[in-house]
Amino acid sequence: QVQLVESGGGLVQAGGSLRLSCAASGRTASQYAMGWFHQAPGKEREFVAAISWTSRHTVYADSVKGRFTISRDNAKNTVYLQMTSLKPEDTAVYYCAANLRGPAAEEAVYEYWGQGTQVTVSS
Repeated sequence: QVQLVESGGGLVQAGGSLRLSCAASGRTASQYAMGWFHQAPGKEREFVAAISWTSRHTVYADSVKGRFTISRDNAKNTVYLQMTSLKPEDTAVYYCAANLRGPAAEEAVYEYWGQGTQVTVSS
């Protein structure tokens, strides 16, 4: 079992930055690939970014390439999502997720999910 807890969300003006954190607990948490997804009101949950457990491989949605950076610190069992140049359309609940298969964009691959943290970007 892996438990995931997101933090770092909040209200920010367009053009600003936020760093989200996802703390994982469980004996083998550091061996999981991790992903970030977001869900805006009235929309489907969408892939944002993912990282392998070694940090060698990362994947990004086209909409965030060049603006968001995913990273992890396995010693702290924590994954980060550094978000810069934020836009109002980035407003959503952000979820982290874990899987043993790899840094995938598909929701179905992920076994464990956090409860989410709200990010609101004002124009």
